[in-house]
Amino acid sequence: MTAFADIESRAGAEYLAILGGFHPDGDPHLPDGTRTLLLIGPQAPGFWPHFHASSEYADGDPDPMDRWSTRVIGALADATGAAALFPFGGPPFLPFIGWAQATGRIHKSPVSLLVHDEQGLMTSFRGALAFPDRLDLPPPPITPCLICAAPCEDACPVDALTEDGYDTAACHAFLDTPAGADCMDNGCKVRRACPVSKSHGRDPAQSAFHMRSFHP
Repeated sequence: MTAFADIESRAGAEYLAILGGFHPDGDPHLPDGTRTLLLIGPQAPGFWPHFHASSEYADGDPDPMDRWSTRVIGALADATGAAALFPFGGPPFLPFIGWAQATGRIHKSPVSLLVHDEQGLMTSFRGALAFPDRLDLPPPPITPCLICAAPCEDACPVDALTEDGYDTAACHAFLDTPAGADCMDNGCKVRRACPVSKSHGRDPAQSAFHMRSFHP
């Protein structure tokens, strides 16, 4: 059985982090016999230059990060005896949001976005590893929102993100204006306002890459 620390080390070599894990019980979206699910996402600093140097980024074909994730997390799964699962490639799409909340490390923030105990509102998922063994997992810490003044609540210029949900139309309309250039170039102001996000050190170029995918 592969130990959690070994998986963490192998993921870290690709600038990926284990964002959380849990022990599922009969989830129909998982391979039969899955006893541990680990969610995998970028680890900053370092992820962006690592991905930027990849063949997928350089070849000019569509969806470079999804293709990189498929290759790298697929290889990680092969090396650790797991099955690789991904949040893209649908519909139908796998329930990554529900899985994230089941880890105890990722919660719904005051602005509806998921917040991670170490990555804040910058957390994102590149894949998951489903193991037939029940791995020992570290206990989850409390959500950082419990001790936060919630500057995220006042950060969006058009109030597109609130506790009631996400106003997609208002967000996209704002991004089309000159004032929206800051979000397009540096990432969502709400995500950047999170004190935990600020300590995570995501490269602005990575945020800009995702913003261009979100709002071409």
